[in-house]
Amino acid sequence: MRQWQPHTFAQALAAAAAGQRDQEVMVVGETRLTYGRFWDDVRTTAANLKRLGLRRGDHFAICLGNSTEWATLLFAAATIGAVTVPVNTRFKADELLYCLKQADVRMLAIADRFLKIDFIAMLRSICPALDGQLPDPALPLLRTVLVFGKDIPTGALPADELRQAVPQSPDGNSEAVTPDDIVLIQYTSGTTSFPKGVMLTHLNMLRDAFHVGERLNMRAGDRYFSARPLFHVAGTTLSLLVAVEASACYLTTPNFDAGEALRLLEEERCTHTCGNDTMFLMMMAHPSFPSRRLTLRGGWAAASRSVMQSIHDKMGMRGLCSAFGLSESSPNAAMSPHDDLLEKRLSGLAKPLPGVEIRIADPDTGAKRPTGLPGEIQIRGWNVMKGYYNMPEQTAKTIDSEGWLHTGDLGVADEDGRIAFAGRLKEMLRVGGENVSPVEVEDMMHRHPAIKQSQVIGVPDPRLMEVVAAYVILKDGSAGIEPDEIIAWCKERMANFKVPRYVRIIDTFDHIGMTASSKVQKSKLREYALDDLKLRSGTT
Repeated sequence: MRQWQPHTFAQALAAAAAGQRDQEVMVVGETRLTYGRFWDDVRTTAANLKRLGLRRGDHFAICLGNSTEWATLLFAAATIGAVTVPVNTRFKADELLYCLKQADVRMLAIADRFLKIDFIAMLRSICPALDGQLPDPALPLLRTVLVFGKDIPTGALPADELRQAVPQSPDGNSEAVTPDDIVLIQYTSGTTSFPKGVMLTHLNMLRDAFHVGERLNMRAGDRYFSARPLFHVAGTTLSLLVAVEASACYLTTPNFDAGEALRLLEEERCTHTCGNDTMFLMMMAHPSFPSRRLTLRGGWAAASRSVMQSIHDKMGMRGLCSAFGLSESSPNAAMSPHDDLLEKRLSGLAKPLPGVEIRIADPDTGAKRPTGLPGEIQIRGWNVMKGYYNMPEQTAKTIDSEGWLHTGDLGVADEDGRIAFAGRLKEMLRVGGENVSPVEVEDMMHRHPAIKQSQVIGVPDPRLMEVVAAYVILKDGSAGIEPDEIIAWCKERMANFKVPRYVRIIDTFDHIGMTASSKVQKSKLREYALDDLKLRSGTT
């Protein structure tokens, strides 16, 4: 068995390229990269980023779809010691502004258009100096914008600037980057109104990827398809980096399409894949699925017991693993070994990664809970984040004085120390694999000139597992507004997965349920919504 040794992104890729130079590292559409070509591209890009002013410790945002360019930029920035800030391509203008400003971004790589979204128009709306000369008062630290595409404003540069022939060092870097340096600021929705930037190091992400690869039995030459977006740590750590750490090949697509995913799995003879309930259900329900001849050996899923069983049986993934984690733990904290007892794996029971402590604790007292009884999942070890960027109070609330990361998730442990997710202490929603904070959605809806009060909950959906529903009380004099108008207003200001699928206008929450402190009881509101929206099983 391989042993983990601390290293950086550049060292990981250089080692893989030295041993597997002609082997494929990445396949995206028609583009195929070998390890040798990828390492050459990373060093060229790193040298050009430095030429354009990016330095160690600077924050560099990437707003692109899954692509070889995304991966190259991540490794190039890491090579010179810069910190990548992934931008969710579903963000709307206000969300993009918040991310770039809160993260103190100095350089941005952005697509002119992606999935019919005009990102240049969006960026122009929050940064007017893009049509003249940066910086803009709204984003005073942003000095350089690199555009992938043809629509290049006066104040921006074409992405071809990254391909210039410039001197470069053999290791791609002349500065002393260490495994403990911050390499990523990952924005994640939480229980506060605004997303928090999770700070992860080279060691956090690479060691996580290394151990996950071991649990998945990922070997050199394996082919790992993952459509998880690279703006999530499930796409960077648990997909791209898992492949690089194992000298395997990473295959992806700019966006998830069930039919295209199945085609790739078959034609590329993929050995591993991953996803959530929604992705696997869409693949198994696709008309082409019965005719596909898959060669999958394993992978991981965040799914219910019944869906795990179907994946195992119908897709032939004998080494299917269960996983638990969150962005704050790099993200994986526990993964079931591919050869663990099948019933344990299908039931969601996962073993902590080597060197990671996980306990199930009473959320009020912190006392350890007995085997089989639910409590908060708490994590301590090398995989815990450095903290939230520029949010010391939130960091202190999440990581206690003894180093335990309080996840806000409920779990249970078995007699052998495996843990399984059992629900949420926090009111987080999960929409098709995306975390959605009800507080964040409510905060945005309260900016609507006609809304006096908004309460957001999650309700079931057959495709996305859960979608957003909102109950609102209107201000006096706003009686004429319709739910569709509110939804349309939200679509202009929030990523689509955050926009309420349902909006109901009511006069009061008193008949639904209020606490003694006059707070709406979300559990009772959800029960009310299931009947009101006719979403209970067996209702029409």
